[in-house]
Amino acid sequence: MRENRLRTLWKNDQAVVNGWLAIPNSFSAEVMAHQGWDSLTIDLQHGVIDYATMVTMLQAISTTATVPVVRVPWLEPGIIMKSLDAGAYGVICPMVNNREEAQRFIAYTNYAPRGTRSFGPVRASLYGGADYPTQANDTIVRFAMIETAQALDNLDSILSVEGLDAIYIGPSDLSLALGCKPVFDDVDPKAAQAIDHIVERAKAHGVVAGIHNGRPDVALGRIAKGFRFVTVGSDARLLAGGSQDLLGAMRAK
Repeated sequence: MRENRLRTLWKNDQAVVNGWLAIPNSFSAEVMAHQGWDSLTIDLQHGVIDYATMVTMLQAISTTATVPVVRVPWLEPGIIMKSLDAGAYGVICPMVNNREEAQRFIAYTNYAPRGTRSFGPVRASLYGGADYPTQANDTIVRFAMIETAQALDNLDSILSVEGLDAIYIGPSDLSLALGCKPVFDDVDPKAAQAIDHIVERAKAHGVVAGIHNGRPDVALGRIAKGFRFVTVGSDARLLAGGSQDLLGAMRAK
């Protein structure tokens, strides 16, 4: 089966640099994939991407060694299983609030006897290889998002769920939940303290910690604190930022 480079990098204690895809287009996904990202996450939660377009984006990413990840809209078995069947090698599930929800998420991503994933890897076998059915459970990566006050209260019980590979912090939602301003980088002290607590508990449980960032300097600082999956920039933000820089230079006079 095709290697999941996320697992390889983590085994060597290396951080994964992840890009984010919000534009529903296979060509833009292909362009992003050819820039050298370790992984790219297709956002089905807050982006404007539907399932059919996601499949074409996964196909575009597979022209490179970049690992395809999907953030699903919610903890719902149908879309989780369909994303995996389409060839996602990692799934990020938002708003996981307690142990029971984490257990359901892990079950949806595993074939029996470990879980309840329905069998039908239509494109996944093309991407992953003929032995996908027997290797998928140990190859794909599962991220539970920690972004609510309830998840913080239940953090250790979530992190102790067998089969959970990683957690992913959404700083904006976590900040909102704690009564702070919703930002990626310069979070309020209360949110910063929560982020530090999450990464420390994740390390204690042997679970990879990931987080969303807006700036490279912030992402590098978080890697130094122990994060091993950092998102830096999305296709939409890079398009807007590059345009602003160019126009700013053109109109400076």
